Amino acid sequence: MEKKSIAEQLKNNAYPGRGIILGKTPDGTKAVAAYFIMGRSANSRNRIFAEDGEGIRTEAFDPAKMEDPSLVIYAPVRVLGNKTIVTNGDQTDTVFEGMDKQLTFEQSLRTRDFEPDGPNYTPRISGVLHVESGAFSYALSILKSNNGDPSACNRFMFAYSTPIAGEARFIHTYMGDGNPLPSFEGEPELVDVSDDIDAYTDILWRSLNEDNKVSLFVRYINIADGAYETRIVNKNH
Repeated sequence: MEKKSIAEQLKNNAYPGRGIILGKTPDGTKAVAAYFIMGRSANSRNRIFAEDGEGIRTEAFDPAKMEDPSLVIYAPVRVLGNKTIVTNGDQTDTVFEGMDKQLTFEQSLRTRDFEPDGPNYTPRISGVLHVESGAFSYALSILKSNNGDPSACNRFMFAYSTPIAGEARFIHTYMGDGNPLPSFEGEPELVDVSDDIDAYTDILWRSLNEDNKVSLFVRYINIADGAYETRIVNKNH
């Protein structure tokens, strides 16, 4: 698979929806996690990312304008020991609770399927990074309808047990804009990553569609000791 420029991938897609990027810095010292949200409706755009312990939550920017919190207010990032969980919905809690009970990432997600937001049936995308004793691995998952048919849920797992320095994988909810929105297809995209968290945050934020972007989270985790740095960018502030 050819490694693509994340900037170009984002610039060429007006509406990837929500996206997860996991990978390793070119110098091989840090695990990288990024998550962004976009929105077409006023309800989706009326959000910010806020720090919540070691993770983050989505919150209403203007609580008076929040219409339906069910699919837009959740914890996208939670930390369970040496595992960092990143998802596009409340399945973050499902994975956290499952893994806390010694279930695997895949087993934890078996109780969930795509979002009940027909006709889009937005896929649930999830990721987990495992950093321990100088070692790093990660996995990604997508749960989606069968080509828009809600009677079937198709489940895909992608595990990266030996991440390569300078490579990241990018999975997002939609292939692009449309009605209904077309679900992501195929293997997570191979994209570039930077050693500098501020530079990478800037690249991601500037490359997202100006009208549709809402919030961005980026975290770099030191593989040697688990220490991390976080950046949060909110369009509403």
